[in-house]
Amino acid sequence: MKALILSCNTGGGHNSAGMAMKERIEAEGGEACFFDYLTLAGGKVSQIVGEGYVGIVKKTPFLFGLIYRLGAFVSKITKRSPVYYVNGMMAKYLHAFLEENDFDVILMPHLYPAETITYMKRKGMPLPLTAAIATDYTCIPFWGETECDYYMIPHEELKDEFITGKIEEEQLYPSGIPVFMKCAQAMSKKEAKGKLYQKLKLEMKEEKLFLVIGGSMGAGNLKALTRVIYLLKKRTDRIVVVCGSNERIRKKLEHIFRKKDSVTVLGRTDEMPLFMKAADVVYTKPGGLTLTEAAVTGCALVLTAPIPGCETQNRRFFRRHGMCVSGRNIYVQAAAGIRLLKDEKKTEKIMCNQQKFVARDASLKIYRFIEEKLKERNNKEQ
Repeated sequence: MKALILSCNTGGGHNSAGMAMKERIEAEGGEACFFDYLTLAGGKVSQIVGEGYVGIVKKTPFLFGLIYRLGAFVSKITKRSPVYYVNGMMAKYLHAFLEENDFDVILMPHLYPAETITYMKRKGMPLPLTAAIATDYTCIPFWGETECDYYMIPHEELKDEFITGKIEEEQLYPSGIPVFMKCAQAMSKKEAKGKLYQKLKLEMKEEKLFLVIGGSMGAGNLKALTRVIYLLKKRTDRIVVVCGSNERIRKKLEHIFRKKDSVTVLGRTDEMPLFMKAADVVYTKPGGLTLTEAAVTGCALVLTAPIPGCETQNRRFFRRHGMCVSGRNIYVQAAAGIRLLKDEKKTEKIMCNQQKFVARDASLKIYRFIEEKLKERNNKEQ
């Protein structure tokens, strides 16, 4: 199998899902090419789109929520949205790239290239097999106007949401959301904590570890949440805060806790599965990829305030299936994590539900599904 994986730099989750598929395809002996497809029109285009998205999410999340709701409304009343036409402008670049490079399948963990693919199909441009990969536990606006061959979705229960517009049930495959293979690799908490503390150059102690995650963008009120957890936790317990690309909040937290040895503040990390396996409690906003990584890893999971839109739906899915705890404000959220430390039955139930409702091997399931569909296509052509 030779796969082209197209993503877009609007949040890290899409890229993580794409890279997880690249890892799986190469592990199975195939070839995979992964990149932000907007770079085909020049690096400046990708930068403008990525920075614009991240800026809205960080500074005015309520505006992002408003745009999301508007998009959901528009997607119900129109067959071809502005999103479709804007991404249709990428068709000439992608068509030229495909003419120079042969691929068996195009995988898309992002809506934008799926819109471009749809435009190309309507214009009669030749394409290999195409498959979209949904990275949230809901059908986001405008999926219904796309025309991919197949759609990989997080769970069977979401089928009715996706059967809209031009998407039919036989095109849907409830694979789960792909994450890196190391998420599912067995490792005891003691071993994980030892490796993490060595990596962070911390002295290994008998202490509880609270992990606070702001996603790839460091979104959410990490400052207030960390302060409350610090006040509620035992003096001997540790907090590790991962701020992602948000340098501003990282510097603020480092200043606030500069004299607190039990608080460690970090920026980006490629070792999130290790952090999650080492943590006794994980606080995170409900991004689709982060939630999936946490569930596959198996975490005592506390959900913080979502970015309005798809993250609201992600939180709803996880709460409905008992895979987390949450709260209406930062104090309640912080206290919920403290309580989990003392409630082993509750924690065990959360992790049991995570195993029940979240696929641990989604990347392999997708690989095998695509492999089977390619065989069927080849047989028809012979």
